[in-house]
Amino acid sequence: MKRFLFGLLGVLVIAVAAAGAAMWLSYEEATVPAEAGFGPDPVLPPPNATPLPTLNYAAASPWPEGVTPQAAQGLAVQEFAGGLDHPRWLHVLPNGDVLVAESNRPPKIGGGWRDWVESMVMARAGAGATSADRITLLRDADGDGVAEFRSVFADGLHSPFGMALVGDRFYVANTDAVVAFAYAEGATAATGPAEKIVDLPAGPINHHWTKDLIASWDGAKLYATVGSNSNVGENGMETEESRAAVLEIDLATRQVRIFASGLRNPNGLAWNPENGALWVAVNERDEIGSDLVPDYMTSVRDDGFYGWPYSYFGQHVDERVQPQRPDLVEQAIVPDYALGAHTASLGLTFSTEGVGADFGNGAYIGQHGSWNRRPRSGYKVVFVPFADGKPAGEPRDVLTGFISAEDKALGRPVGVAFSLDGALLVADDTGNKVWRVYEAGE
Repeated sequence: MKRFLFGLLGVLVIAVAAAGAAMWLSYEEATVPAEAGFGPDPVLPPPNATPLPTLNYAAASPWPEGVTPQAAQGLAVQEFAGGLDHPRWLHVLPNGDVLVAESNRPPKIGGGWRDWVESMVMARAGAGATSADRITLLRDADGDGVAEFRSVFADGLHSPFGMALVGDRFYVANTDAVVAFAYAEGATAATGPAEKIVDLPAGPINHHWTKDLIASWDGAKLYATVGSNSNVGENGMETEESRAAVLEIDLATRQVRIFASGLRNPNGLAWNPENGALWVAVNERDEIGSDLVPDYMTSVRDDGFYGWPYSYFGQHVDERVQPQRPDLVEQAIVPDYALGAHTASLGLTFSTEGVGADFGNGAYIGQHGSWNRRPRSGYKVVFVPFADGKPAGEPRDVLTGFISAEDKALGRPVGVAFSLDGALLVADDTGNKVWRVYEAGE
């Protein structure tokens, strides 16, 4: 027992020393303001890699009683639902019921000291709990903006994330497969056991585990996001098969193909209602400085390649990747709109009417918040105006105040979706709540 305690103490001492060394060896900070990393032509300073990566996350702390995020002028915010277990993603059903995926990363198989340190960091940032592996239904029957009814819609899942409804079939993207349930309008629980539709890339590493899901306009196909198994291919490109991509799933044949690739960690999928184009929010690479690389949202073309891991934001070559692929770099498509370096832009939804007089037609993005930038970025929901199907202006803050005066993360926004009454719903996985943002005076 004494030997075990001394061993544990030694591990802790090494961990603390390593953390201190990381701060000393990796001190660097942004050279341009966060806003410079937004838009169709972001500022891209030279890479600034350090011996150890910058580590600057906000430790999680519960929301104090009665405290909420701050909505933009002209908007108001209220708690739609609380007491959830790491709510990550949202889906609004045709009858107005709101489904919430309560989910966290699956256990890793194996792993070394880097995974152990990452797990410690994730725990302090509010993402260390065991996954609830369920989808909860929330219902606001009396229309007061608060869900007074909830039920377990589906459980026994495996780190679920994306959801889609096609007719009477409800699809869920687990971390390793797309499954389906029978669904009848108004039901408070999915019917019958889950049926596996197709496997999704997972495996023992499964570095970026979240898989979003969206149905095509005609309901014949599903599109699923699959993030990379590494930062920049350091685990070998053989581990990246069908990853860093948007996959297309034909529901009739259950055939899967790569629709778009070179997308390091794609998350929120959304259809642009103006022109029907498929858009996705993408988390770009880390560990080359606080200014690089901006996350982005972009329309995705069939068979389009977007650079990862060989280049970023078009043809900006990442020298860390060996061997190089100049043939692929030449094909790399420049994303439509940068969303700031390390903002962890995850949620994405469109609206042609918006959530208030100053927030009309455009995209709403849930930014989970940075860990690899000094000063921090993200930790808010932003709006980007659109015109004629394309971004048409500077981003505007919709919901802020997720970092306390004591520099703690009270919450971290993830999924965003519009309720049937036109309010914006925001999943807050660290705060364990869903927030409702609406026009003041509504």
